[in-house]
Amino acid sequence: MRSNNTPQVVPEGARYGETMKTEPRAGRPRASSRETLAEAACELFLEQGYEATSVADITQRAGVSRSSFFNYFSSKSDVLWSGLDARIDGALDEIAELRADADGAAIRGILVRVVHDFAPDPLALALRNATAMALDQELIREAGVRQARLAAAIAAASVSVGIASVKADVLGAAYAAAVLSSLRGWAEQGAGQGTPEALLQEALRDVYGLPWPY
Repeated sequence: MRSNNTPQVVPEGARYGETMKTEPRAGRPRASSRETLAEAACELFLEQGYEATSVADITQRAGVSRSSFFNYFSSKSDVLWSGLDARIDGALDEIAELRADADGAAIRGILVRVVHDFAPDPLALALRNATAMALDQELIREAGVRQARLAAAIAAASVSVGIASVKADVLGAAYAAAVLSSLRGWAEQGAGQGTPEALLQEALRDVYGLPWPY
């Protein structure tokens, strides 16, 4: 079992800018092993850095087996990205289904749903505390993968309705960057200081001059 003196990760609703405090736990039961593992991972990333933390460290802190970890996550990185990845997977399916109905309004609507009601989670905590967790390069690399997936799907949809390939690539890159940037901006400014959806809407307006204007 975990020590009652283990530092707590910022709970949902707390400001990400606040200092992490060591407090005894109240003893309430955890919602799931997945949440236990995610919390343990974030605590360790804050304490000793991302690269220095192993899956074994996480399972030991969480008090669960290695096999339990892999029931929920495919890797250490997946602890941070799995929530967003599920949303992106859904968005890619929706974009692929548009076909001849692909237009600016439809694409923007799908992208807004990616960030709608995005609650504070391990990724948000990592974005807010990237330097403390020694995660800067990891986040750049992994965000680039997600951005590229979205960009390719948006570009393909725009080409399918007659937009030239170079313009389609620029459009896809801009829209995909808006999604990832809105999440980062929201996390950095702290919970309770707006929503990623509002930031994304603003970012999408900034690409007004691209082929799918408002």
